[in-house]
Amino acid sequence: MSTPSDQVFDATPEGNEPGLKRVLGPKLLLLFIVGDILGAGVYAVTGTMAGTVGGIVWLPFLLAFVVATMTAFSYLELVTQYPQAAGAALYTHKAFGIHFVTFLVAFAVVCSGITSASTSANVLAQNLFGGLEINGWMAMPGQGAITAVALGFMLLLAVINLRGVGESVKFNVVLTLVEVAALCIVIGVGFYVMVQGNGNFSEITVFNDYQDKGLFLAVTAATSIAFFAMVGFEDSVNMVEETQNPERIFPRTMLTGLGIAVIFYMLVAVSVVTVLSPTELEGIREAEGAALLEVVSKGSPDFPIENIFPFLAVFAVANTALINMLMASRLIYGMARQDVLPRPLGKVLPGRRTPWAGIAFSTILALGLIWYVTSDPDSNIVANLSGTTAFLLLCVFTVVNVACVVLRGKRDPHRKVFFTSPGPLPIIAALLCAFLAGPWVGRDVIQYQLAGGLMAIGVVLWVITWFINRRTNTGPGEPVGMQNVGKDT
Repeated sequence: MSTPSDQVFDATPEGNEPGLKRVLGPKLLLLFIVGDILGAGVYAVTGTMAGTVGGIVWLPFLLAFVVATMTAFSYLELVTQYPQAAGAALYTHKAFGIHFVTFLVAFAVVCSGITSASTSANVLAQNLFGGLEINGWMAMPGQGAITAVALGFMLLLAVINLRGVGESVKFNVVLTLVEVAALCIVIGVGFYVMVQGNGNFSEITVFNDYQDKGLFLAVTAATSIAFFAMVGFEDSVNMVEETQNPERIFPRTMLTGLGIAVIFYMLVAVSVVTVLSPTELEGIREAEGAALLEVVSKGSPDFPIENIFPFLAVFAVANTALINMLMASRLIYGMARQDVLPRPLGKVLPGRRTPWAGIAFSTILALGLIWYVTSDPDSNIVANLSGTTAFLLLCVFTVVNVACVVLRGKRDPHRKVFFTSPGPLPIIAALLCAFLAGPWVGRDVIQYQLAGGLMAIGVVLWVITWFINRRTNTGPGEPVGMQNVGKDT
């Protein structure tokens, strides 16, 4: 099942169609990147990180930013060389030309979207019930009710996805502003507490070894967790065909977006440490996705802002989940159309023209994930789902960084180079991503089980399709992406 190394899975209608309209300038692209990064991540992982390292919770955010930026340099080198909307799968196939390796990368991206959406669903449920409790409308229910809402939310996403969602740039701007507003509330509460003289600002330099890991292992573990909050920048490469002059504006815009995100995250971390006591920092791990809600509740008890914040958080994480599930179902549809996954997964709803089989498949996987993780009452649901997402993407980023090095040797010497990652930085980034994906960071074994189980499902389907293709003398199309994404321009 090898294929030419200059093409990727085409998930768009066949025939001679016009290219995508280039509507994104630097400002709109920046808002897209910032909005994509500032999604559910910070709500999901801050509590777990604080319960791992205590007062220096800002440090793992900074270290995750450094690793993410190194990887972003590789993405920028590749996207300016190959400005097509296929991302990691395209770069992998151009570098290695091995169909199965490209499939693994593509399906890992699909799985990361499903696990990320499942994380968002649980964070949403926790913040929703937290908001209802703060407003005095109902008491916080048990885990069963939270799980039921998370499952119901995934079904709602499937319905929305089936109807067809037109993601416009203006809508993204509105969502980004909501996300930024919610984080500004957390930051504002922290500074308010400091101005009132009630904060614990000195705690930001204190390492609390709550889990007896030691400084290095604790910070490493928290950095691996924090990586979930830094992902999203890589999604922007799929907007390259809709970006004006992408070779020139992408590098500065992506790096600016990453910089803005890490500033927000570090200020949020400082606010968390300022408002909560060391004992509360240890206990906030159990709050999972509602950690920031606890900060706002304690820091502003006399202000109605705590009544609004949880619903802003719900809005922010809902958008993240919707984007993740749209992406996952689209990639499944594309792989099925190209005979890489079973053909029935490429079925389209006649009236709505939406990939109902891909939507159903991704939704079933998400529901199964949520049910499996919540079946253990002692597990940290959000931490395990977000950790699985981070693990999958760290593996993908390792491959992309290596692909960046390989493709340097395949460059056309007569082709203009717009951006190059400094020296050996891709290799360093690959090693760091591989290190953060390893078991030595203290990653719970269930995260490897979840990732392995999801990838095993994909491999089984791939093998079935391979045998069907052999018996019917049909071959697969090309690995994952959009229209004509693999042809050099």
